[in-house]
Amino acid sequence: MTSSYKHIGFVGAGNMGEAILGALIGAEISAPENISVSDISEDRLNWMRDTYGVGTLTDNGRLFRESDIVVLAVKPQQMDTVLSRIVAGEGYGVENRKLVISIAAGVRMEKIEAHLYDPLDAAQRERLPIIRVMPNTPALVRAGISGMSPNRHAVEADIDAARTLLEATGQVIAFDEASLDAVTGLSGSGPAYIFYLIEAMTEGGIRAGLSPENAAALTVATVDGAVKLLMAKDESPESLRKKVTSPGGTTEAALKVLDSNQVRRHIADAVVAAAERAEELSR
Repeated sequence: MTSSYKHIGFVGAGNMGEAILGALIGAEISAPENISVSDISEDRLNWMRDTYGVGTLTDNGRLFRESDIVVLAVKPQQMDTVLSRIVAGEGYGVENRKLVISIAAGVRMEKIEAHLYDPLDAAQRERLPIIRVMPNTPALVRAGISGMSPNRHAVEADIDAARTLLEATGQVIAFDEASLDAVTGLSGSGPAYIFYLIEAMTEGGIRAGLSPENAAALTVATVDGAVKLLMAKDESPESLRKKVTSPGGTTEAALKVLDSNQVRRHIADAVVAAAERAEELSR
């Protein structure tokens, strides 16, 4: 990280926070001695310290004061309590520029600002940019993709710092905050759709006569290979699909079943339903 953003503090030591933390250390973007973690679980903190060599705290207010970047990696329903306690902590204020990154799904920027900005004057608010992020679970294996949205106080250096941090776990795309519900519906919930497809394909292989082990192995390798092929070729999914679909062949027979059951439309409807639910939860 840059000299102005050296120490990173994670409020929350759950799976996604750990994924980002571990990726930062693994990619040598930040050293363990420049990272601190706070959590309500002492056992979890001890595990993080022993596994990654990072500093641990139980005081979120102190972590906020001592960090240049604060990653809010708590559950959405915990956010109000966490922010209230940070603001109520001794010496709350923003003397030097500090970046706040929230990865809590569905927690809108205005809620975070309402807590953190209320006690601050205009100059302090400008020194506390906030960036809201929607990651997904493949970040756990550094194959994720995140949508991020900066608030009005985030300048180019802040956005670059957030991008560097997030790119340790995969790809990053910037959006207006209004688009983050759609990001949630597509990529945030998206891994579940792929797992659902893998479950269904495996079941079909078993029904066709394969052992569960072989059906699962064939399915996972096929999905992995298809994605790698798509990424390697400068062709659309539609083009690649048509190349596999010979008239009167086995693939055409399968696709006719999918089309007759309107599977494509239902998948698209599922993405929209997830996005709409994300919008409802964030109100």
